[in-house]
Amino acid sequence: MMKIIGLTGGIGSGKSTIAKVFESLHIPVFYADQAGREVLDFDQVVKNEVMELLGGQSYTNGKANRKQMAEKVFGNDDLLQSLNAIIHPAVKRAFFDWKKKLPSKTNYCIREAAILFESGSHADCDKVICVVAEDELRIRRVLDRDQVKRAEVESRMVKQMPQSEKASKSDFIIDNNGQQSVIQQVLKIHADLTKA
Repeated sequence: MMKIIGLTGGIGSGKSTIAKVFESLHIPVFYADQAGREVLDFDQVVKNEVMELLGGQSYTNGKANRKQMAEKVFGNDDLLQSLNAIIHPAVKRAFFDWKKKLPSKTNYCIREAAILFESGSHADCDKVICVVAEDELRIRRVLDRDQVKRAEVESRMVKQMPQSEKASKSDFIIDNNGQQSVIQQVLKIHADLTKA
């Protein structure tokens, strides 16, 4: 029976880096953010529902106009919840379709999602790994990666579930502050998951 292992962490924690380490061990990884972008662009049911919710200008030449969508839902929690109620179930379907195609002998797969707990996706997981890092380091990583202003990163962090809460709900913690080898930490978790 293939196990589903959730992989989460706050913005700038280094989830993607950890996911790549698991991939190097030949563990299949499903990236929820990427799947979310794909369902917005290609799932006709999702597109119709989003246009009904946010208007036709949500799409330009058949592709999601993310900037316009973000502006529409920014500061409007009701609209954001409605949008998430369209996207999250579609991403969940995409995950299970993806999982069905994996070789049956796969021991476990990783479901990587920034909002694993917030979206309720953790309920489908056998175990959850949380990647943690100090706030200042996380901010620096996002500033380097996204070329955005510090205030924007901080406002995104505030909107997410606190790192401490995510960690307390998880089965494994990976410390990504740079003092400990993340590869060693991943190998230890991998050993635990494959022996069970």
